[in-house]
Amino acid sequence: MGRTSDAKGKILSAAHSLIEQRGYSALGVAEICKAAGVPKGSFYYFFESKEALALAVIDEHWTQERRDWEAVLSGDTEPLQQLRRLFEATEARQRAGRESCGAVVGCMFGNLSLEMSNQTESVRKRLQEIFEEQVGLVAGTLVEARSRGDVNVTDPRAAAKAIVAQLEGQVLFAKLYDRPSELSTLWRSCLALLAVHDDKVAAQA
Repeated sequence: MGRTSDAKGKILSAAHSLIEQRGYSALGVAEICKAAGVPKGSFYYFFESKEALALAVIDEHWTQERRDWEAVLSGDTEPLQQLRRLFEATEARQRAGRESCGAVVGCMFGNLSLEMSNQTESVRKRLQEIFEEQVGLVAGTLVEARSRGDVNVTDPRAAAKAIVAQLEGQVLFAKLYDRPSELSTLWRSCLALLAVHDDKVAAQA
């Protein structure tokens, strides 16, 4: 059992790295197995198709990333400062990715949305669910900020969706220009979107 579990972990790890760096369509099962160091038969023992593997990678990636989002968007810190920490953590993640891969890899979910949303319905639906979860997490933070009088938004979920879209767009620019610093404008853009003045936020810090 230990060996089969190890083989599955190797396949997931190899696929995660390859998909993050190169996308989905250009990869073949043989290449994934070679990178994982496992025979092709092991692949089909665990996954019925490359699409099934992609879904498993997406779920694994979101499990970790969701923990990160929840850790940042919680605690005793003021809600707006939690959002700022989310942006800073995103920029730090892209900087770390650039150092390890030699280029900004962007967001796996955004990359796959652009690549696969018109091709694979199961992946499209799963990515939709993940972005809706992200919007929900940010919306919860905005609801708390509104209850404190820090923001005056009538529809926290709509505002949260705009913030997630802005975050995703800046990550796309960071990848396009291979510059993590593209994300440094997120905080001020978020304040402008929420119609919050810098002096009000500075008073909280």
